[in-house]
Amino acid sequence: MTESDEPGYEEAREELEKVVARLEAGGLSLEDSLALWERGETLARLCERHLAGARERVETALQEAGDGTRGETPG
Repeated sequence: MTESDEPGYEEAREELEKVVARLEAGGLSLEDSLALWERGETLARLCERHLAGARERVETALQEAGDGTRGETPG
């Protein structure tokens, strides 16, 4: 799966919730459980990457906003 094929945060989170629900429900074979677990791990890492990127964008925006107000005198 390439980055362009990866689901967005909301889509990945929703799929992860479904994976967790299926695992919690039980009744799966060991192979199916392991495959779901692996998919869940992949989705969790993807969500973490999305959140890290969002966090970085917020921090950058806050720094830029802080830099933009420095040196300005009130009107």
